[in-house]
Amino acid sequence: MKKEILLQEIENIPEDIIKETVDFLRFLKQQRKAESMEITLASESSLKKDWLKPEEDEAWQNL
Repeated sequence: MKKEILLQEIENIPEDIIKETVDFLRFLKQQRKAESMEITLASESSLKKDWLKPEEDEAWQNL
């Protein structure tokens, strides 16, 4: 339903702000990717101590 609202707004958008709107949507998508990467990197540093244990290597060696 939210996409339908967005699509309705897009249908009625004035031509002179289409580029600005597209740029804004791309910015939002890029921002979300950057936030996701930050979370991934933060998780990696906190989990690294467990991943680097010899027991972990042993547990995964047959895969």
